[in-house]
Amino acid sequence: MKTLLTICERLESVSVFLPVMDETESLVKTVEIIQADCGDAIREYLVVVCKRTTPASREVAAGLVARFPGKVKVIEQQRPFLGGATQDAFEIATGSHVLMMASDLETPPERVKAYVAQGRAHPNAIITGSRWIKGGGFEGYSKPKYFLNFIFQKSFSLMYWTSLSDMTYGFRLIPTKLVQAIRWEETRHPFLFETLVKPLRLGVEVIEIPITWRAREEGVSNNPFMRNFEYFRIGLKTRFYSRERILKPQEQKS
Repeated sequence: MKTLLTICERLESVSVFLPVMDETESLVKTVEIIQADCGDAIREYLVVVCKRTTPASREVAAGLVARFPGKVKVIEQQRPFLGGATQDAFEIATGSHVLMMASDLETPPERVKAYVAQGRAHPNAIITGSRWIKGGGFEGYSKPKYFLNFIFQKSFSLMYWTSLSDMTYGFRLIPTKLVQAIRWEETRHPFLFETLVKPLRLGVEVIEIPITWRAREEGVSNNPFMRNFEYFRIGLKTRFYSRERILKPQEQKS
């Protein structure tokens, strides 16, 4: 299956997607670290809030808008759940690339500069984090989740004939043209998996960099353990999708 023609000739700027529910200090720390490390590469921070976002988090987000005028933008979520919020950000992103991450420090902001560097070297590729390669790892991950995650990664890497070691960790840099060309389906957390397997089916190059995952210290997870089994659905379906089924109609002849 051939890939899209030239997706992006170079990394010009990055739109950082930050979904917010009950994060406050971790949200501020995330923005501050990225700004200090590679703020010149960041076009905008798309802070997406919803009806369940706490008043405290909204207040902190408003404070960041005041501190970084024109750069931090607060967006009211239109589609449901995490996948819907991400799709909302995809549609309005104006950078050449979109960085998917969390605002609770489970996606370490100090690693964003590595994503930017890899994105500049490989602008047509997806840069994604791996907890399973040398230099990566888990801190505060339960043993059952660790074991099941390992089995899942191995199973789907074989199914997709790829050497990728971590296909579900939603800390990745993707060309904006690519995310805006794909027909997305998932709205909950399995959307993180969808953002990798559909580009894989299109033949897009994916480059892994090591990341150490640390359990959040602030807020409550909104991804119940049993929901992880929903990842199988999109993974199995997409393996047999054609290019035409993956791309939006106007992109199929690109």
